[in-house]
Parts: sequence; structure tokens; C-alpha cells
Amino acid sequence: MYEIIQVLHSYLAYIVLALLFLAVANALMGWQGNKMFTMQKDLRLSLFALILSHIQLLVGLILYFVSPSGLNAIQTLGMGGLNSASRLLALEHPFINIIAIILITIGWSRHKKFMEGNKKFKSIAIFYGLGLVLILSRIPWGQWFN
Repeated sequence: MYEIIQVLHSYLAYIVLALLFLAVANALMGWQGNKMFTMQKDLRLSLFALILSHIQLLVGLILYFVSPSGLNAIQTLGMGGLNSASRLLALEHPFINIIAIILITIGWSRHKKFMEGNKKFKSIAIFYGLGLVLILSRIPWGQWFN
């Protein structure tokens, strides 16, 4: 069960990162180009990025509780016993990614309050962009590609 969830979490991460990157790039181009916010492209791209990032968070939380390198590592070794690699998986990765998903959700909620496309794009670009940077900062790259 653990291996299936870990593989799902890893492969879903590629899709989430691609969608977040596309949503941020689209929002930046719309913001800088003073484009109109459309339901067909702009809304759907941002919405799919939001939904899949939340699904990724749920899969990650399940993985955190069933993985030996998640909560179990903290319970076994204690906070002082974690080395940098295990601290990344057990503490930093989940905590920072929860903050990232909160920022993405704030960006989605804020964009709905605005009528002008420029402000919608700005909200999505800033908050989704911050979320993407946080996610990229705490990916366990060395373990992801092994």
C-alpha cells in the first residue's frame, strides 16, 4: 500500500508542477498583456491547477502517516535525531507544501472577488507563483530521481 501511494505521489507531482507552471505563466502573460480573463482557458487552467494541487496534498498527507520517513520517523528518532534528509521528508516538505497550497487557495479565492481581468490575473500570478516557488524549494530532488 505504501509503495503505491508513494508512486502516485511522485507521478502526480509532475502533473501538478506542470499545471502550476502553466497557470502562473498564463496569469503573468494575461496580467502584463492586459488580456481579458476567459472561462474557457484561464479559469479552467487555474481551477485544474488548484484541484490537482489539493489532491496531491491529500495523497501526500496519507503518505505522511503511512510512510516510515514521515510521522513515524519523528516518533522513532525524535526531532533531535533527524538528519537533514529525514528532516526534509518528515517536517520541511509537508509543512512548506501545506503553506504553498494555502497560498494557491488564497489566490483562487481572491481572483473570484475581482471583475477586471487584470486583477484576476495578478492574484493568480502572485499567489500561485509563490506556492510554486515554495513547492519547488522543498522537493526532495535527490530522492525523487532515484
